[in-house]
Amino acid sequence: MKKLFSSIFITLVAVSAFACTDIIVGKNASIDGSVIISHTECGADCRIRVVEGRDFPVGTLAPVYWGLTEINGDLNEFGEVIGHIPQVTKTYTYFHSAYSHMNEHQLAIAESTISQREELKIVREDSEQIMTIEQAMIFALQRCKTAEEALALITNLLDTYGFLPSCIGESETICIADPDEVWVLEVFSVGPGWSRESGTPGAIWAAQRLPDDDVAIIPNWSIIKEINVKDKDNFRASSNYKTAAIEHGWYDPTSKKPFIWQDVYSPTPREWATGRFWLFYNYVAPHMPNLPKRELKSPFDGQHPYVQYVEPLSTYPFSITPETKLSIKDVQNLQRSVFSGTIYDMTSDPDWYIPKDGKMQLSPLATPFPTRDMRELLDITWRRNVVRTGYGMIAQLRSWLPDAIGGVYWVYQDNQYCSPYVPIYAGVKEISSLYKTYDPKAYDENSARWIYDMADNLLYLKWQEASKDLEETRDNLETNFFANQAETERVALEQYNSNPEKAQQYLTEYSNQCMEESVKEYRILIKKLITKYTNNRQGS
Repeated sequence: MKKLFSSIFITLVAVSAFACTDIIVGKNASIDGSVIISHTECGADCRIRVVEGRDFPVGTLAPVYWGLTEINGDLNEFGEVIGHIPQVTKTYTYFHSAYSHMNEHQLAIAESTISQREELKIVREDSEQIMTIEQAMIFALQRCKTAEEALALITNLLDTYGFLPSCIGESETICIADPDEVWVLEVFSVGPGWSRESGTPGAIWAAQRLPDDDVAIIPNWSIIKEINVKDKDNFRASSNYKTAAIEHGWYDPTSKKPFIWQDVYSPTPREWATGRFWLFYNYVAPHMPNLPKRELKSPFDGQHPYVQYVEPLSTYPFSITPETKLSIKDVQNLQRSVFSGTIYDMTSDPDWYIPKDGKMQLSPLATPFPTRDMRELLDITWRRNVVRTGYGMIAQLRSWLPDAIGGVYWVYQDNQYCSPYVPIYAGVKEISSLYKTYDPKAYDENSARWIYDMADNLLYLKWQEASKDLEETRDNLETNFFANQAETERVALEQYNSNPEKAQQYLTEYSNQCMEESVKEYRILIKKLITKYTNNRQGS
C-alpha cells in the first residue's frame, strides 16, 4: 500500500510539470499581420525585470546557470553556476524571468516541456551536459536578432555543451519567433554517458518552420512528424536525429515505414495533452475531419468511458490554416480555457449538483479550479485545464514598426483566468516594482502576483457569482489596453522618428501605468469580493 501511495504522489508531481501551453500564429494567420506566440505557466520566478545589454572584453566567459526558473533571492541571483562558455563582446537587452521570453529586437521564445523515453533521461550529478533550455533561451535573447540566428545558436549550444533537462528529466519544445517567422524546436536528451570529447551531438533535436498561413499548439507534447532535412527552408535536425533511434531499436530503416519523429521519440500520448490538442483544433478549425465530439450533454459525461474518445496523434497535424484569422484576444481566450461545456469541464461533475426547489441545481461553489482537498471531499476527477497558476505571456511581433514599438509582451501573473494581460513594449527600460516583487512565503500588498492571487482565492467564497465580478474588472482593463494601443503607438512612433530614447521613456511610463492601474483595480475588486461574499452574509 505504501508503494501504491508513493507511486501516486510521484505521478502527481510529474503531471504538475506538464503545465505549459504554447500557441503560435503565423503572420498571415493573424488579423493584423502580427506574428504571435504564447506561453503559460512559466515557472516559479514570475518576477519580470529588464536586463540591459552590455559590452564585454574579448576573452570574457559567460556563466551557465542551474536553477534559473526558481526564485533564488535577489533579482540578480540566477542560481548555481555549473559551467562557462565564451562571452560575446556585446549583448542585447532582454526581459528576464523563469523562462525569459523577449528581447529589444522583437526576438521572442516560448517553452513547453514534452515527454521523452526513459532511456534518454539523465542524472545531472552524473552527467557532463550543462545547457538547460532556459539558459539557451537567455543566450539567444542576449546574442540574436532573428529567429534563424537564435535557432542556429541554440542548437549549436545544445550540440556542444549537452542538453540538460531541468523539468523532472523530460525533454523540451521551444517556439522561436521574430516579426517574420516562427520555428518550432524539439529537443531530447542523448541519455547517460555523453561527453564533449566524444565529438557526438549533446542532444537529439529537430526543428520545423511554421507556415506563415498557419497556427499550431504545443500542449506539452511533440508535434513534429516527418522531417525532410533536404528542405532547409522548413526543416533542420541534428546529425543523430535518426541514427539515435536506430541504435536504440525504436526505428527499423529496412521496414520501409516513414520515420515519424513524434512517434519515435515521444511515449504513448496522455489525456492532458490530447485534450488540449482537441480544444485548439476545435476552436481554430471546427470543420477539420475526424475531430472527436466532446460536447457535454449531462453532468455524467465526464465519467462515461463510452463518450471519451482516445484518438491517435495522427488526428492532429503539425499546424493548420485557421478558418478565421486569430487576434491577441483569441489567443487569450484559448489560454484561459477551462473546457467549459465539454467532458473535461470540472464544474460538470455530478457532485456539484444539489437539490433545490424540487430540482438538481449547480452549486454556487462549483469551480473549474477545485483544490485537491475539494476534489478528495467530492470525489471529483482532476482534468488538466489550459489555465495554470504561475505567470505567462503572449508576444505580439510586428515588422512594420520599430522594434521598440512593434514588440508587445502581454504578461499575466498568477492565473491567466483571473489575472489581466498587461502590455509591456519591447523598448521599455524599467518594470514597475509591483511586477518585480514576489516571495511565495510572505504575502505582500506591493506584489502584483499576490494581489491577483488574493482575488483568485476570494472567488471560492461563491465562485459562480464572484467570478463574474472578477471577469468584469479583468475585461474592462484589457478592453482599455486594446483601445489605447493604436494611439499609444502613434505617439510613440512620432517621438521615435525624432528621438528614440524619448519614445522608449514614453513607452516605459505607459507600460508601468498599465501595471499600476491593474493592481489598483484589483485592490478595489478584493474589497468588493469580501464585502459581497463574506461569510457573515451566507446565512444558516
